[in-house]
Amino acid sequence: MTVHFIGAGPGAADLLTLRAVRLIESSQVCLYAGTYLDDAVLAHCPPGARRVDTQHLTLDEIIDDIVAADALGHDVARLCSGDPSVYSAVAEQGRRLDAAGIAWDVCPGVPAYAATAARVGRELTVPEVTQSVVLTRAQRDSTPMPAGEELANFARTGATLVLHLAIRHTRRLAHELAEHYGTDCPVVVGSQVSSPDELILRGTLADIADQVEDAGLRQAAVILVGPALAAHGFAESHLYSCSRERT
Repeated sequence: MTVHFIGAGPGAADLLTLRAVRLIESSQVCLYAGTYLDDAVLAHCPPGARRVDTQHLTLDEIIDDIVAADALGHDVARLCSGDPSVYSAVAEQGRRLDAAGIAWDVCPGVPAYAATAARVGRELTVPEVTQSVVLTRAQRDSTPMPAGEELANFARTGATLVLHLAIRHTRRLAHELAEHYGTDCPVVVGSQVSSPDELILRGTLADIADQVEDAGLRQAAVILVGPALAAHGFAESHLYSCSRERT
């Protein structure tokens, strides 16, 4: 028996990897967060598979479900939104599974920020504009950020910022970031990208909070901030330069 932590991507079934589909099809139990997933994703579950929506369950309840599946010798598809390497709680779930002697592995998926960048046709690293992408989150009534990971510290670098779990704090964050990027810095918000309920907002740090509030966004959204989102007239990459030394 194995627990497969599977990156379910931004929610659309056609953005699942072939490996993800194979693992879902072979698992007798599927744990998923109903907030984020397209029903077509769950259609890959085999007939008779037990489906458990975890959006209102505690970590203890989720692990109890997995332990029960293990006792029956059933494989578990544990679907994670986006990619399991970021904000998926794989670390804490894996630690408990290790303690219980239950085998587990990880299947990567398409992260929401990548789907959003693709949807608006933008590269997040543009030559001589920005070459770094910072994945971070907002913090107010949630797990404290480690010392040194204050948003202002990342903003000072001028990198493209990808803000998770931040949509409810857009106005506060936009005001804070404007001190470093300027109010005219471009912003893209992607909500449920690639799903039937997809919403893309484009604006600046000056107006994005109004757009978010007008749209009523409260969850399942990622915020991209940085000059790369509207860059033009930039230098060409050395990677394809005709002056690059060939070996």
